[in-house]
Amino acid sequence: MEPRLFAYLVRKASELGVYVYAINGWYDHVHLIVAIPPKHAVAYVVKCLKGASSHDLNHAVQLDYQFAWQRGYGALSLGERQRPQAEAYVQNQKQHHVQESANSWLERYAELDEGPPEIGIMVDNVPAVLREQPSVYVVYGHEYGLDKFPF
Repeated sequence: MEPRLFAYLVRKASELGVYVYAINGWYDHVHLIVAIPPKHAVAYVVKCLKGASSHDLNHAVQLDYQFAWQRGYGALSLGERQRPQAEAYVQNQKQHHVQESANSWLERYAELDEGPPEIGIMVDNVPAVLREQPSVYVVYGHEYGLDKFPF
């Protein structure tokens, strides 16, 4: 399924005017290095890519299950000087996971990434999941299980 999924994501990104520099993934996630035109919000591009690709896989490919992406996503902004290193990381995604050398900043997953339960937001009592947690962008982030900055 990976070759079809990656080709579809690149084609759909192109339709949005998004340039894909690198794409690769592991069993349960995909990394992309992209240039998003200023007319699009990151959330809009992610929504389009995830929605269209899951629709394609569920309607054009004979899967034994219903394909679905997780609700959340992660995004970082990079400068041109960081792009080659980011591209190399994505291109070597499978090796990083096999060798257990994946960067924890880029592979971070938490239960809250799935979003709060869809029960609505209470006006009088703000749910704990909406309160700010300590920032993970700490220079010395070992207390958060993070080893180093991504790029």
